[in-house]
Amino acid sequence: MKSKIPVAVVGASGYTGLELIKILLSHPYFDLKIVAASEEGDSIDTIHPSLKGILNLKVKKADAKEIAKKSELVFLALPHKTAMGFAKELLNEGARMVDLSADYRLELEVYEKFYCPHEDKENLPKAVYGLPEFYRKEIAKADLVANPGCYPTASLLALLPFLDVLDSSYPIFIDAKSGVSGAGKKCSEKTHFVSINENIFSYNPLSHRHAPEIEEKIFKISGKNFHINFVPHLLPVTRGMLVSVYGVLRDEIDVEARLREFYKDEKFVRVRDFPVDIKSTAGTNFCDIFAKRDKKALFVSSSIDNLLRGASSQAVVNANIMCSFAEDTGIPFLAYVP
Repeated sequence: MKSKIPVAVVGASGYTGLELIKILLSHPYFDLKIVAASEEGDSIDTIHPSLKGILNLKVKKADAKEIAKKSELVFLALPHKTAMGFAKELLNEGARMVDLSADYRLELEVYEKFYCPHEDKENLPKAVYGLPEFYRKEIAKADLVANPGCYPTASLLALLPFLDVLDSSYPIFIDAKSGVSGAGKKCSEKTHFVSINENIFSYNPLSHRHAPEIEEKIFKISGKNFHINFVPHLLPVTRGMLVSVYGVLRDEIDVEARLREFYKDEKFVRVRDFPVDIKSTAGTNFCDIFAKRDKKALFVSSSIDNLLRGASSQAVVNANIMCSFAEDTGIPFLAYVP
C-alpha cells in the first residue's frame, strides 16, 4: 500500500474546486488536507451543500507558507492574474502544483497581449503544458503544470492528428459549444437563466483569447503555422462541450484510420465511428472524437466534459503523472447517462 500524499485545493469554492474535491475524496493515494479560498470561511459543506455528511473541512484563507508546509502538491483553481501571484509564493516555498488558470499556459508576449501583465516572468518558462497525450514525459518531471482549459483541450485533441496532412494555406475554423458551467459560478447577463434557457449564441467570435493558445500549441507540437478562426457558443446545458473543426486536406486520405492509429494507445481518447455527443462524456475524463471527409474537406468533432477533462479530472491526471501513479488512478470513467 502506497503512503498517501497530502494535497491542497486553493479556490475550493468554485465549480472546478468542487470537482477536484469530489475526485480527490475517492483517490487512493492523495489525501486532501486543505481546502482554501481568498477568504477564510465556513466549512466546505456549507459552500457546497452536496458535500454534507461527506466532508466538513473548514475553508482556510489561502496562505502559501501554511499550504506548502502541510501539503506536497497543490491544485490552484483560482482566476487568472490571482493565480500567478499565489503560484509564485508556493514555488518559493518548494511546493509542486497544477494550475488550472491561464497564467502559465502561454508565452509571455501572447499572454500579456490577451490577458494582463505577468507578475511571475521567472517561473513562466518552467511551466509544462498539461495535455498528457503530448507532454507526459515533461509533466512527470515538472514542479508546475499549466492545466489546459476546456476549449483548447477539445480543439487540440481533435486537430493534432491531422496537422501534417492539412493544407496550411487555408484557415482552420473551430465552432465550439460549451455548457454554462464553463463561465463559473458568478452570474452575468449572458448566463442568467432567462438569457440562456432555450437559447444558444456565440460570444467573442473570431476574437476569443483561446484562439492564440490553440495556435501557439499547434506550432510548438508540430512546428506548423495555422490560422485559427475560433467561434465559441454557450449551450443551454449545465456541463459538456462539443467542438467542430473544419479544414482542408492536401490529399484524400482515410481520416478515421489515421485517427484510430494516432490515439490507439491513449486510454482517455475514444475514437467513434459516429458523430459524438456531450452526454456520453459528461462526468468523465474521456474525449470522444469523430472524423469524416468529403474529398479534401475535413470535419472533426470532439466532445469532453468542460469541468472534468477541460479542468479538474485532467488536473488530477497531471498530478498522477507528476507523482508516478498510473494516469487513470481515481479518475472518473462512467458518464452521467441518462
